Amino acid sequence: MIPSLDGRKFRAVADVAGGEVGTGTVFTYHERDGEIWADYSGGAIRRGHLVGTRDGDRLDFRYVQLNTDGQTSTGHCVSAVSAIADGRLRLDETWQWESRPGSGTSAVVELQ
Repeated sequence: MIPSLDGRKFRAVADVAGGEVGTGTVFTYHERDGEIWADYSGGAIRRGHLVGTRDGDRLDFRYVQLNTDGQTSTGHCVSAVSAIADGRLRLDETWQWESRPGSGTSAVVELQ
């Protein structure tokens, strides 16, 4: 079983085409009893929050964020949690905006 996300920090592995998350964005995750939530900021994101559920190695959540231009956006994301060779966790994400057109894929990796 993949360990809990609680208290773990993640950063995008690359700037996300069609999205606002980039390598300057840091996520701090929390997890309890199948619920997940996170706060994030950095790069083009002034403030972001996500909330959802975890079932095994699958996360399903909604996010809302405020960018540095003062615009708000919302979306939905499904992520697969895996462990990489050095023991850190990786989240491979498939996301879609709900407040505007667009979708894509991205990945975040746990900070050391």
